[in-house]
Amino acid sequence: MVRGDRLYDFVVILDWNFRSRARHRGSAIFFHIAKPDYPPTEGCIAVAPKDMMKIGPLLRSGRRLVVER
Repeated sequence: MVRGDRLYDFVVILDWNFRSRARHRGSAIFFHIAKPDYPPTEGCIAVAPKDMMKIGPLLRSGRRLVVER
């Protein structure tokens, strides 16, 4: 996944429609860098680059990432 705007320079694939795929449920939900001014995503979770730099080192395989509204 390559983008010119660098939003996917750091991406975590979340377990949505990943292990048990179903048609018409979307391809995936990602945790990635936000656009300036935080416009809505297409269903992903996006954070500022500075926040990703804090969160990224804490992520490990098997670690659970909980996103609350």
